[in-house]
Amino acid sequence: MAQRCFFDLSETQLQSYLDSIQERPFRSAQIREWVYRKAVTDFSLMKNLSETLRQKLAEAFYFPVMDLAASTGNSSGTRKFVFQVNDGQKIESVLIPVQDRMTVCVSSQAGCRFACRFCASGVGGWTRNLSRGEVMMQVLRLRQLGGQRISHVVFMGTGEPLDNWDEVREAIVLLNHPQAMGIAARRITVSTCGLIPGIRQLSQLGLQIELAVSLHGYDDESRGRLMPINRTYPLNELIRACREYVEKTKRQITFEYILIDGVTCREQAPGVLASLLKGLECKLNLIPYNQVNEFEWEAPSRNVVYRFRDALISQGVHATIRWSRGSDVQGACGQLRRQ
Repeated sequence: MAQRCFFDLSETQLQSYLDSIQERPFRSAQIREWVYRKAVTDFSLMKNLSETLRQKLAEAFYFPVMDLAASTGNSSGTRKFVFQVNDGQKIESVLIPVQDRMTVCVSSQAGCRFACRFCASGVGGWTRNLSRGEVMMQVLRLRQLGGQRISHVVFMGTGEPLDNWDEVREAIVLLNHPQAMGIAARRITVSTCGLIPGIRQLSQLGLQIELAVSLHGYDDESRGRLMPINRTYPLNELIRACREYVEKTKRQITFEYILIDGVTCREQAPGVLASLLKGLECKLNLIPYNQVNEFEWEAPSRNVVYRFRDALISQGVHATIRWSRGSDVQGACGQLRRQ
């Protein structure tokens, strides 16, 4: 019998397998405890299982390859890891400790096909989707390397999560399931460049996960300059889909808005944004541009950033500044890439 990826198994399927080899039902909980709570992905180390069962599990199931190729860190505790997967692709993930939480930023694809003109993820194009197992292995490897429980997961690494929806959806289910990682839905965030069909699929998931939408422009001209996806899904259509999402899910949307000197933080932008977002349950995260070698943009001065935020707030927009914690290790927003 061909080996199956362990993460492709539902709780019922794992129990059925154990029944087929005459193992007691409680073994399922023991195995899942080892994998999802202790981040042990080597069956031989699951010491409260019999040696015979460990051997059978190793013959029947495998865990995706996620070998550590490199890592960097900074004084804030943010650490970026480069992992090599089974076909030699290298992907990046980030571990972000903040007070009493431990956030992991994971990739969903090797590369990205949407080529936003400020983001390293699309440099070099798209190679393939990551499997649900490869997404889960990033989380578990970061749990091993960080040495403490993961509290939050953000799909903001390389790739467009809604372009790999089937695998990302199944990974979210495992992250949230009480018999798996048990991470609260509101502590899982999916970011999108604005794939309207994917936003509609996400609204049907039935979990209260967070949605972050990359706005990165105040009109079609400014957004289209940075994001080719705007030609397919123009700004007004995207905002209409976001209003539908909020109405259906009763969840607030977070809009991500990059601040690039002379492009996205022009004088007229706050007023246009206030009109665009009027009546929509949302918040706007302002992200000063993080340097990517392939692009020549520059971030505005701190004074400009603060004035831009204050102008938005004065017009009724819930706006906050998200100062990046990992830019010095190329691990901040827009800097993760397929190596």
